Amino acid sequence: MVRRVAIIGAGVGGLASIKCCLDEGLEPTCFERSEDIGGVWRYTDSTDGGRVSVYRSVITNTSKEMSCFSDFPCPEDFPSFLPHSLLLEYYRMYAQHFNLLRHIRFKTTALSVRKHTDFATSGQWEVVTETDGVRELHVFDAVMVCTGHYQEPYLPLTSFPGIDTRFKGQYLHSREYKDVEVFRGKRVLVVGIGNTGGDLSVELSHVAAKVFLSARSSTWVSSRVSDHGFPFDMVNTTRLNHFLDWLLPSALTRRIRFRKFNSWFNHTNYGLASSKSSNFKIIMNEELPFCLLSGTVVLKPNVKEFTESSAVFEDGTTEENIDVVLFATGYIFSFPFLEESVRSLFDDNRSLYKRVFLPQLEKPTLAIIGLVQLTGSVMVGAEMQARWVTGIFAGWNKLPPASRMMADVLKKKRLVKRNPSKRENLKISFISYTDDIASCAGVKPSVLRLLLTDPRLALAVFFGPCTPYQYRLVGRGKWSGARDAILTQWQRTLKPLRTRVVDDSSDGSSSWCWMCLLVLSTALTAGFLLSKYPRPGWNPRGCPQL
Repeated sequence: MVRRVAIIGAGVGGLASIKCCLDEGLEPTCFERSEDIGGVWRYTDSTDGGRVSVYRSVITNTSKEMSCFSDFPCPEDFPSFLPHSLLLEYYRMYAQHFNLLRHIRFKTTALSVRKHTDFATSGQWEVVTETDGVRELHVFDAVMVCTGHYQEPYLPLTSFPGIDTRFKGQYLHSREYKDVEVFRGKRVLVVGIGNTGGDLSVELSHVAAKVFLSARSSTWVSSRVSDHGFPFDMVNTTRLNHFLDWLLPSALTRRIRFRKFNSWFNHTNYGLASSKSSNFKIIMNEELPFCLLSGTVVLKPNVKEFTESSAVFEDGTTEENIDVVLFATGYIFSFPFLEESVRSLFDDNRSLYKRVFLPQLEKPTLAIIGLVQLTGSVMVGAEMQARWVTGIFAGWNKLPPASRMMADVLKKKRLVKRNPSKRENLKISFISYTDDIASCAGVKPSVLRLLLTDPRLALAVFFGPCTPYQYRLVGRGKWSGARDAILTQWQRTLKPLRTRVVDDSSDGSSSWCWMCLLVLSTALTAGFLLSKYPRPGWNPRGCPQL
């Protein structure tokens, strides 16, 4: 029986894990090497000590309603997209509300996590920590690793000949970027066009003499502001869209997406992406298209090599007098504190059952929390993982046999036809993954049951944004405020905008509700019939259970 649980890291995953342990009557002890909570979202000017944190100007890419804790909505007066300071304030409110800080040992580093001598029968772990130079040995019944995937900067210098031998300028990883002023008046090359690369290119364009952005792959750019001014993720991450993705042929859904993205601006004209591309990488950036249009940022292909002061690109062009090369090439994850026999069991997160458990362990008492990159908020996924894991630790939930878990892992590995980077391996559909873990935890809502018992709520769940509150409607950990939180989510989204109210008396809510009921009934019927009587030669691709 698991009682004492070690939690490594007091970021968002660690906080959720502490709270879930307490909900299940477990005894958590969290070890945090810094002096405060928040993980990467706690901004600091310093990069000493190897700690990774966000840069000064960062703002979340997922809205507050889509990335909050499932039983603790963000304050209604908070804006939809939060700067790091407000997000950290929200985490502090959560920790204070649920009295989590008393379970955290700050300035304490986990040096090693090793199997206890009788692990095969007890499942226990020996954890060695260090606080102010003093080492201590602990024995825990289970361990939850919550260090996330922003651990070690990925700096692929060998892929860029000359950068560390001939190039006379400065080069650095985006981890070292904190503020724009040190780049004033310089010619800067940003390598990598993920969310960070796009953000930093735009910010640098305000002070640098020139900014070049090197992109290796096709990238689609979207705005956080979607139809009618609502947050992009609230409009697009819905169970209706998820159902249509399953129902329609993949070629058609891709074409619809390409058409949607190109309705803002033609990505081919900007050199960003083509509708013929097999890649569907998306970044969120409202300003990048204008920077490209105004010439303050110049898009370039992949770098072939560096000379003393210039960058030579794969298309044969050269940019001279480069002062700084900024690598926005992401991070790699590693767990140096885990014993080698455990580390050797996985080389990426696809070796983990449901991205959480190592099937090869004799006892399932080690869980990796937050090592997953979703198309939505990773915070929601991490909390769902923690709820599932602590239910297993508490004994009321069970994992399938090791053979079935290994078969599932191998099946998912075979689905990866190419060999993408570890970072690419992390990306999973938000609703697919959270629904999967919620089903394992027994907390996935049934739209059909809601339609019969609470039609108004069913409409909001199916047509509205798939907010975290949906996973508090049923099952263990059910929250009495979940229904109200779902039905008032749009009010909380609009509340911070009501600083100047204008009159608009139009209201078509009644007819809209009837239309939604008709569409929902049709969708439920179609889903049922197609799952029972699939078309010949048609692969249902895992029909979502409504």
